[in-house]
Amino acid sequence: MTTDAWTSAKQGFARLLGRGQPERQGVAVQRLERSRQELAGRTGAELERARAEQETAWRLRLSDLLEDEPAAEAELRALVATFGTSASASGQRSIAIGGDNSGIASTGDNATNVQMRAEALGSGRIYQAGRDQTIHER
Repeated sequence: MTTDAWTSAKQGFARLLGRGQPERQGVAVQRLERSRQELAGRTGAELERARAEQETAWRLRLSDLLEDEPAAEAELRALVATFGTSASASGQRSIAIGGDNSGIASTGDNATNVQMRAEALGSGRIYQAGRDQTIHER
């Protein structure tokens, strides 16, 4: 989470959470940086546990924000639309591939922590595999 995308996302979420108050925005930046530090350098089960903890904390913060400021929903949706579809990875042997409706991110050594996401639209089909795959369509 040290890329330009991270910097842009951090600034966007800090503005959202700060609601026009520089002090609140600064607190949000500090929280986001702490979250980044909690995830940095972790792998495997330790990384998954830390991710789950951070996800829970940020879900609560955003839920509180929307409860207190329902008008923030549109801004939150815009941020999620901007940053929610890109894949990101950091660390040794990382890979990230993202698109409008699919993404793959591997953040673990030797690509052992691979996450794949895809969304089919209409009558589209999705084929994903962690290794070899053969498809015979009829």
